[in-house]
Amino acid sequence: MRFHDRIQAGRALAERLRAYAGRSDVIVLALPRGGVPVGYEVAAALGAPLDVFLVRKLGVPGHPELAMGALAGNGIRILTRDIIDEMGIGDEAIEHVTAAELAELARRERAYRGARPAPVLSNRTIILVDDGLATGATMEAAVAAARQGGPARIVVAAPVGAPETCARLASVADEVVCVETPRSFQAVGLWYDRFEQTSDEEVVALLERGRTP
Repeated sequence: MRFHDRIQAGRALAERLRAYAGRSDVIVLALPRGGVPVGYEVAAALGAPLDVFLVRKLGVPGHPELAMGALAGNGIRILTRDIIDEMGIGDEAIEHVTAAELAELARRERAYRGARPAPVLSNRTIILVDDGLATGATMEAAVAAARQGGPARIVVAAPVGAPETCARLASVADEVVCVETPRSFQAVGLWYDRFEQTSDEEVVALLERGRTP
């Protein structure tokens, strides 16, 4: 199954998460930017508040779409050693990319949240949403960072994901929900008819609308 766009994908994902509807302990945390339109539809369907969980992919130098790891808050960094070793990426290059992505992480924190505090995660059920799971590095970093907040349960959710990635994430999250897990996955964008980049302005607008259930 292909999705028309992130809105349709979010609604399809929400159907798989109906067990969490109407619960006061649930919060939907979307990974920006592409995960926010998906997360908005999930939050709206479940009657849950929406916020962002800031994570940055560490792209391979010269091939930025390929993840060699990811960053999240609280100093969390996940490195995908098999890709790093396969492509012969040195420590200096890794640190250079890390520094650039830390700066972007800080910029997005200011742009999306401003002076508003991060949500309290303690004893809550967190649904981490992205528009797709390829290597899963960013989502794995998000789960590790979210664990530090002391949530009761972490659910990883995406409309589409590589089967091996969804299986691996099941070992770090309490539950993984993927609508589609195609064998010939290749890339997230191939499973959408429309996969335009989500803008900062769209993210901020959706967060404003989704902040109150």
